[in-house]
Amino acid sequence: MAKKSIALITDSTCNIPPELVEKYSIYVVLQHLIWGTEDLLDLKDITPSDFYERLMRDPIHPKTSQPPASEFAQMINQAKADGAEEVVILTVSGPLSGTRASAEQAKELVDIPIYVHDSRSVGMGLGWQVIAAARAREADGDAQAMLQAAEKARTHTAMILAVDTLDFLHKGGRIGGAAKLIGSMINLKPQLIVNRDTGLVESGERTRTRKKSIQSMWDAYFGAMDTSKPMYIGVHHAAAPQEAKELMERIRNEHSPKELWLTELTPVLGTHGGPGTLAMTGYYDPD
Repeated sequence: MAKKSIALITDSTCNIPPELVEKYSIYVVLQHLIWGTEDLLDLKDITPSDFYERLMRDPIHPKTSQPPASEFAQMINQAKADGAEEVVILTVSGPLSGTRASAEQAKELVDIPIYVHDSRSVGMGLGWQVIAAARAREADGDAQAMLQAAEKARTHTAMILAVDTLDFLHKGGRIGGAAKLIGSMINLKPQLIVNRDTGLVESGERTRTRKKSIQSMWDAYFGAMDTSKPMYIGVHHAAAPQEAKELMERIRNEHSPKELWLTELTPVLGTHGGPGTLAMTGYYDPD
């Protein structure tokens, strides 16, 4: 029996470099950015550079909204029209977004087998799982093999962020007022960790300077890796290209990962982190 054609769908918080999206034929459902009366599609209606410039001057703070089930159904039907007989969907962390719920609801709107996986991560923490699933498919794996590859990547993933301020997370409702108050009172640079098991954002070490903040992120990230194994690393930045490039060079020189990618955080992710955010995310292959 011929192997079924399997489509792979994710959402735009995956922050996967465009060349990999194209290489692996990944379908991407776009998140929504609500800015006053405007409903903007992530990356399509507003670019990262335009977004960060506007974020600093616009008194209205944008909000984010997950794609509705109908938009997942539309993408699924597109994949079906392209020849798919099954669909694997990997989404941003369920505890952080209603995106997984939308994907689950879309099952009721289509007539094709759907498998939904909660990455319990975001950015390339999700993206690497999508890529792992895509590579399992390339190796003639079925839907279950794709899901197992994604889950294996998740269990060895770390995502650490260095942010300049907690103000944007507070405005976006992703962190409580007490943490914002503590951070602003003593002018500390906060570190955030995406817990790969719970899918929640947790606070890490707080430092007093940007330089120490980046070093602390570095220490926390590589402390979570088995550096003797092949590592797949993504560096994200929000309007901080030079620091991100310097971080990339240091990673390449000191650890020689098997794969290393640089991306700017999408507008939807940048809404919560704010300008100046740097992040390291990726996994190691234990085998």
